[in-house]
Amino acid sequence: MIHKPLRMNTGKNELKFGMYSTLALVILTIITWGIAMIAVPPAGPYCQGDCMSYPFPDILEYYPRDYYWMYISIFQLFAYIIFIVANHFVAPAEKKLFSFLSVVFALISAIVLLIAYFVQFSVVPVSVMHGETDGIALLTQYNGHGIFIALEELGYISMSISFLFLAFIFPMNSRLAKTIRLILLMSLLLTFMSFVFYTVKYGIDRSYRFEVAAISVNWLATISAGILITILFKNKLRMLEQGPSPSI
Repeated sequence: MIHKPLRMNTGKNELKFGMYSTLALVILTIITWGIAMIAVPPAGPYCQGDCMSYPFPDILEYYPRDYYWMYISIFQLFAYIIFIVANHFVAPAEKKLFSFLSVVFALISAIVLLIAYFVQFSVVPVSVMHGETDGIALLTQYNGHGIFIALEELGYISMSISFLFLAFIFPMNSRLAKTIRLILLMSLLLTFMSFVFYTVKYGIDRSYRFEVAAISVNWLATISAGILITILFKNKLRMLEQGPSPSI
């Protein structure tokens, strides 16, 4: 019985941590997306003109402009992991299986994307600066069928799956929770539909079309669901603070 106040305080701390970590993720995602919008690919299907082609000799002309968003995205991915773990600890006991699976797929997503981004801005530009261009065409973000795009596709598919499992920790007893669940479920559905659409239309030569769609879907879900989850945590925290103190 003497542990009841401790559990109550722990619940408040977890909700506060979850609320602020979710808000941080939303802000970082908005900043990352805003900066990424200026990095229009100078190669591939969405290039508007003066486009590069294999072996992408003009990489340094777009450095560092096209790499700024990756630096911010590193911190965004750290916030994403913290956000998912915070939800795992806030989730009710009977939903822990779903929240744990969400953590697992979030880790897969973050590890893949962190490797993709860190290698991209730490290896590619400096290698080109030193004239070490062997294999760079396969690594650069401008190659629509290169390693970077493939890693991003895998990373954001895994993120959508993490959102799928996260959706099931939210109950269906309020409009707010229902909306959060719907947004998170739609993330995977739209990612899957995009993959099918671009694969059917372009085959394995879909370039970075699906990658752009997957990023947009997941970042939009992160922002919209994140705002609502922040509100949900705030409401729960207010209710917890206004509730009667447990008896010892």
